Amino acid sequence: MIQLKKSKIPQIEENLIPINLSDETMQERKAKLLSKMKKSSYEALIIYADLEHGSNFEYLTGFLPRFEEALLVIKVSGESHLVLGNENLNKADKARLPAKAVHLPHFSLPNQPMDSEKNLKEAFLACDLPSHGKVGLVGWKNFTNQTEDNRSLFDLPYFIVETLFKMFPSVTFSNATAFFIGEEGVRTTNNANEFAHYEFGAALAGNCMLETMNRIEIGKTEMELATSLSALGQSHNVVTILASGERFVKANLYPTHKQIQLGERLALTTGYKGGLQSRSGYAVARQEELPKGEQDYLERIAIPYFKAVKTWLETIRIGMKGQELYQAIETVLPKKTYGWYLNPGHLTADEEWLSSPVYPESTELLRSGMLFQIDIIPSVAGYNGVSCESGIFLADGALRKEIEQEYPALWQRIKNRRAYLIEELGIQISEEILPTSNITAYLRPFLFSFKLSQRIKF
Repeated sequence: MIQLKKSKIPQIEENLIPINLSDETMQERKAKLLSKMKKSSYEALIIYADLEHGSNFEYLTGFLPRFEEALLVIKVSGESHLVLGNENLNKADKARLPAKAVHLPHFSLPNQPMDSEKNLKEAFLACDLPSHGKVGLVGWKNFTNQTEDNRSLFDLPYFIVETLFKMFPSVTFSNATAFFIGEEGVRTTNNANEFAHYEFGAALAGNCMLETMNRIEIGKTEMELATSLSALGQSHNVVTILASGERFVKANLYPTHKQIQLGERLALTTGYKGGLQSRSGYAVARQEELPKGEQDYLERIAIPYFKAVKTWLETIRIGMKGQELYQAIETVLPKKTYGWYLNPGHLTADEEWLSSPVYPESTELLRSGMLFQIDIIPSVAGYNGVSCESGIFLADGALRKEIEQEYPALWQRIKNRRAYLIEELGIQISEEILPTSNITAYLRPFLFSFKLSQRIKF
């Protein structure tokens, strides 16, 4: 039976240290992509990046182009070119794969000097692109709609696509983002080093969320509380949320000077590379303090939601089809009743939402090395939402052994997290599931209940 009970509160995890991606990992990434290109007879890929849409580029180069645009042109032979603006040109020799630099000031900030020696056409000629055969264009989105040819939809800027089509009329261009994030895309699974790299951000998000939940008090402002949703100078991969009462007033997305009031709805979100944490509940300590008409929030919303989270964690396994996990959530938390409509679970990496194999009729297999977020979002009229969005990693025996041997401190955190889920929260996870933070599945629907040590458990 699921109920609200007192419990041991998770502990802040100490001594989190970022793990760099190794040279071997970067070489493996490139090799996996070249293998896919060769198998599908692609002569080259042109990979676009800007700050918001640069993770496929970063996967191979190791960096984002910050405030500019950039292209990575990689041929099936492995020869690569980086087309860069004024302020990223000096990153070419720092990139994690060997690549020749091509300066294109068109990718620079507005009104910076653009009187360069090359226009876009000349830049593409400098990249020695093939004049025939198949060339893939990679933005950030793998289109999956059912009414169009997804391979002919391009999410690169028009001036780039137009120039390519005019320059190379004998080339067959297609959207090749699926090589990265589609079914069996190269970015959808991670080795031990990649997991250790991403676990740092996921763990940091867990610490930030726990610390912030523990600091919630009447009268504190959203901004005052939000200070602990950031840490160690790390860059967020989502908009930080700390919102009390009505959301999005005058279209505002960010924490304000508004003070927290008893009985208000409250939402918190923070995320870094590797994982996000989101919590939603009420600024109350006990059920009697809930707003009128919402005092059955536990029974109506929070407990059914937590049952779905428990089901998700106890159902997911390597080798299952995405539709099986989707249907498990639909069975215990029917979409028609609870109003959720997004994928109940998705992959994550450098960006918060990579892609998702979890959708109706999905035959995509869940595989060892997948880094997941539990993302079930009920929306029932008259009530606040509820959330304990957090992450797990799927790892088979060989991958678990490698992580344990190469990253013993990380492995001890994993053991502690698994023990908490099983022994404190009553969620019977399999050995394949490695929680990525100290508060995976930790739900505190009454956000003033810190001193009462309450949370939902089975």
